[in-house]
Amino acid sequence: MTNYNPPRMSDVATVLYPAAEIGRRVGELGSAISSDYRTRTPVLISVLKGGFVFLADLLRQIRGPVAVEFMSISSYAGQGESLGRVRILKDLDRDIGGQDVLIVEDIVDTGLTLSYLISVLQARGPSSVSVCTLLDKSVRRIAPLEIAYAGFVCPDRFVVGYGLDYLERYRNLPDILAIEDMAALTADPDLLMPLLRVPGAAEEP
Repeated sequence: MTNYNPPRMSDVATVLYPAAEIGRRVGELGSAISSDYRTRTPVLISVLKGGFVFLADLLRQIRGPVAVEFMSISSYAGQGESLGRVRILKDLDRDIGGQDVLIVEDIVDTGLTLSYLISVLQARGPSSVSVCTLLDKSVRRIAPLEIAYAGFVCPDRFVVGYGLDYLERYRNLPDILAIEDMAALTADPDLLMPLLRVPGAAEEP
C-alpha cells in the first residue's frame, strides 16, 4: 500500500500580493480617480462576479460623487469566444448616454472580451469610457487596450483571492495568491481551504 503525502500548501500557492499591499494600492487608485474626475460623476461599471470586491474597496477610496452599475456577461462558444464577443446576461439599469464611464475590472489579460465590451458601451453614447483594473496581465494581451488605472502588472500566473476564484472558491481570501501547482489544485479544489481560517497566510500550518 502506497502512502499518500499531500502537497504542502506553500508548494501549491504563494502570496503574490498581500492584503496590506492591495489596500495601499487601492487607496492610490482611488486618489488618482478622485483627482481626475473631481468635476464629474463617473459611472463605475463592474462585470460580475470577479470585480465586486475590488469595486467595493475602490468605491470607498473615491472622494466625490459616483454611480455604480453591474453587468453580467457570458462568452459565445466557438468563433465568438475567440473574438471576445459576449452575450449580456445582465445589462445596465441606466442610460449611460453623455456619462463618463469607468469599467472596473479585477484582471485584464488577453483584452479580447474587454475590448468588445468597450465597443458595446461606446455605442450607447457615453462622454468617455476608461478602464481601471487591479491586475494587468499585459503579457497575455492580444487586443490593444488603453488601461487608465492599473493596480499591479501581473505575471503570467493563475491567481486566486480578493474576488478571483477557482471553481467559485477563494474569492474571500484577503490576499491574492499565485498557484504554483495547478495539477494539485485541480485534483483537489478544496486544497487551499485551510487558508480561509488563517487570513493572510499561504504557509503550511
